[in-house]
Amino acid sequence: MFTGLVQHLGKITGITSEPPGVRLAVHAGPLSHGVRIGDSICTNGCCLSVIHTDGETLEFQLGPETLQRTNFGTCEVQDRVNLEKSMTLQDRLDGHLVTGHIDGLGLLKNRVQEQDWVTCRFACPQPLLAQIAAKGSVAVDGVSLTVVDVDDSSFSVALIPHTLAQTTLGDLRLEDSVNLETDLVSKYVCRWMEARA
Repeated sequence: MFTGLVQHLGKITGITSEPPGVRLAVHAGPLSHGVRIGDSICTNGCCLSVIHTDGETLEFQLGPETLQRTNFGTCEVQDRVNLEKSMTLQDRLDGHLVTGHIDGLGLLKNRVQEQDWVTCRFACPQPLLAQIAAKGSVAVDGVSLTVVDVDDSSFSVALIPHTLAQTTLGDLRLEDSVNLETDLVSKYVCRWMEARA
């Protein structure tokens, strides 16, 4: 379980084919200190298990499901990634409950600069929009954000200067894909309503 508060901006240093998946190497800087094999690291919103460590580099294996459901299938060496260690029961929950299980991809459709702030609008599949509510929470590439508004095809979020500087969201360009995880509580409410219907 994670909070959606990015602890370090890592950099992809290697992508090696390991059919049917790939091995991903990420330079994690100080976040790597104390990390053990088997630990879970939220990487661009996706919960990945560490399979090897080498100094400040962490390695992960990504299977076909992960490559299909996330934006890792289009990542390249030198791309930056948002990193967060899993939380403990003693940690403060300053973001929101993030599982690291990606629900689908969003596409950046509009980016409006307002002085030092940026408002982004993302299109995403209708089933995900049903789980996103104005003033609710959503994780975009692993970043806990408050939803500004939702319409029939997209939702928007406002990014403060700190978020733009400390996460990959500051680098986003139009039509870039992002990993989305909707709010955990919203998922269960939607599933309960589906079961009742």
